[in-house]
Amino acid sequence: MSQQPAARAAVMNDVARLAGVSHQTVSRVLNNHPSVRDETRERVLVAVRQLNYRPNALARGLAGRRSRVIGVVSFDTILYGPAATLLGVERAARHAGYGISIVALEKLDRAGVTEAVNRLTEQSVAGVVIIAPLLTAAAAAHSLPTGVPAVVVESDTAGDLPTISVDQVAGARLAVEHLLALGHETVWHLTGPKDWLEARDRVDGWRQALEAAGRRVPAAIVGDWSPRSGYEAGHRIGSDVTAVFCANDQQALGMLRALHERGIRVPEDVSVVGFDDIPEAEYLSPPLTTVRQDFDEVGRRCLAALLDLLDPQDTPDAPPHPRVAPTLMVRASSGPPA
Repeated sequence: MSQQPAARAAVMNDVARLAGVSHQTVSRVLNNHPSVRDETRERVLVAVRQLNYRPNALARGLAGRRSRVIGVVSFDTILYGPAATLLGVERAARHAGYGISIVALEKLDRAGVTEAVNRLTEQSVAGVVIIAPLLTAAAAAHSLPTGVPAVVVESDTAGDLPTISVDQVAGARLAVEHLLALGHETVWHLTGPKDWLEARDRVDGWRQALEAAGRRVPAAIVGDWSPRSGYEAGHRIGSDVTAVFCANDQQALGMLRALHERGIRVPEDVSVVGFDDIPEAEYLSPPLTTVRQDFDEVGRRCLAALLDLLDPQDTPDAPPHPRVAPTLMVRASSGPPA
């Protein structure tokens, strides 16, 4: 006779849903906070009994004193940008004497982000960092319940939460302005996926730079961050193309391979510029001109913003949405047109 799977233990979010309150209200009731109305307190306690909810002992023990752990909600991906961002946050936290607890999501949607933050909150983390490079994740991050100390990384700045990011628009402009200064009449662009905020901002920067210079804006080529999309685009571009700005270095890698196979010289016939400055960029053939993102600085500013939420008097003059300036790394893949 097969055994039935064990029922999932109730979590604070289940209690909040049954009682019709926020998980912060549940936490206040469990910690005997005086600001909760009697009828609300009774509704929560009834839900606790119905669900047989058992609060996490560690979390209860930490009530009233600062945890030395920061929760991080991240995208489960091997892409260089999000992975390097996570590493930058971890380094900054370790340097400040904090550990991190990571929830890696396969899908960055509203339900997943909210559930991840609730799970981390139940661990009594000091605060939460949300790495939200997708449009769906940004919307979820900026609609979290109030009361959760949280900072969003690589996201839209339209919400109320502090947002730390590299200035993607400025980075794209650096790439395009560099190619125009070399003498190219215009610059083609191989984009990232449309649902990524960074890809959107890099398209904006590319277009702004061309329009500011009074140059023609070619139709963008849509990519997916992968070397294969760069490789396929490299086999499709026409003979009138002299300069290509790729939205990341992996796509530039594929582009270089395709151009080599076609007998097109880089940079003599076509200049190629990437974005990210992956560790392999300077060892490609030819070494890749690219836009460098300082992920360690992103991590430092992210942690500073989160600690400012916990102790506002520490950095009272900190800007609400600091942006990290990118750097153009000029190498041999870009040059004047023949």
